[in-house]
Amino acid sequence: MNSKPMFLRITRDENGAIAVEFALLAPIFLLLLVGVLQVGMAMQNYNALRGLSADVARYAMVQYQTGNELSNSQLETWAENQALGAPYLLDQNRINATITNAATQRVSGATELQVVVSYQLDSFLGFAGIEFPFVTYTRPVFLLDV
Repeated sequence: MNSKPMFLRITRDENGAIAVEFALLAPIFLLLLVGVLQVGMAMQNYNALRGLSADVARYAMVQYQTGNELSNSQLETWAENQALGAPYLLDQNRINATITNAATQRVSGATELQVVVSYQLDSFLGFAGIEFPFVTYTRPVFLLDV
């Protein structure tokens, strides 16, 4: 028996080539898909923090103008409670709001507060023990003295 024609036939056989190519490329495409989803979730969470900090600033200003001067801890509690409901729907165990008086008051006739809201991002790779870092958003709030 001549083994050369059989060897040539095996080397030229293209059956299964698609399966091999898929096996090589599928993990790359899956990682890209997970990466795009992860970035999208991070952007949604960042935008939620921006909106939440704007709501906290608005609430503090309205309360301050009506004569109801809330403490920083009361504003922190309000912010964390707002984060749990719509439209934010953030996880209670991963949200943290800190409100402090600014070290330097930049505007005379106003009290400046510093609102810092942080949130640990969702991770599609949590099952593998990979947790994502915190995203933090900071904004000043100026409360006019009346």
